Amino acid sequence: MSEAAIQTYTRADEAFDCLQTAIVKGDLVPGEKIGEVELCSRFNLTRGPLREALGRLESRGLLVRRPHAGVKVVSVSAEELLELYRIRETMEGLAARQAAERMTDEEIADLQATLDSHEQMIEQAQGQAYYQAEGDYDFHHRIATGSRNTKLAQMLLGDLYYMVRMYRYRLSTSSGRPHMALGEHRRIAEAIAQRDGELAEFLMKRHINAARRNIEKKIREGVLTI
Repeated sequence: MSEAAIQTYTRADEAFDCLQTAIVKGDLVPGEKIGEVELCSRFNLTRGPLREALGRLESRGLLVRRPHAGVKVVSVSAEELLELYRIRETMEGLAARQAAERMTDEEIADLQATLDSHEQMIEQAQGQAYYQAEGDYDFHHRIATGSRNTKLAQMLLGDLYYMVRMYRYRLSTSSGRPHMALGEHRRIAEAIAQRDGELAEFLMKRHINAARRNIEKKIREGVLTI
C-alpha cells in the first residue's frame, strides 16, 4: 500500500475491510442477524466507523436491512446460488475470450505472477483454502477488467461479484479443491497468454461449471447449508 493510500485509510475503511472479510470467510454467516454492540465487541470497533462500514456493506448488497428485523448478512437460496453460477459461466467465459484478445503482455505477466502468489498462499494454508482478496489480487476480477468490455465488467464486478465471493471461499475449502482451482486458473491464464480466445473461453466456462457441480454435490451431501 502506498504512503498516500495509508494516509487516507480511515477507521471506517478498516471496519469495512474487517467486516467484509468476515462475511466472505464465513465468520459472519449468510442470514446471521448482527447488532452494533456485538460487532464492536467482537471485532474491536467503535460506533462511528462501524455505522459507516455497515452502510457501505449494505450498498454492496452484503447486508440487508428489514423493518422491525434489523440488519442481517445477505443470503440466497440454493437455486439462486446455482443460477448465479450459470450466469457467471456465460459472462466470465466471454470475459476470458476478450481478455485473450485485449490484455497487454504486461498485464498477462502480472496475472501469472498473481497466480504464483496464490500458490504460496495455498501452501501456507496447507492446501485447505484458497482465499483471494478483492480487486487486482482476485484472478476473476483481473479477467473481467482485462476484457476491456466496460459493460461486461460492470455486471461481473457489481453486486454479482460481492455476492459470489461470499460462497467462493466456503467452497474452496473442499479437500483438494484449492490446488485443483489454481491449476484451472493457470490453464486459463496460459490460454490468454497464447492469445487463444476460444480456448480461454472454453476453459473458463468449464472451470465455473466445475465449481457449480461442486456446490450441487455439497448441497446433496448436506455439507453446504444455504
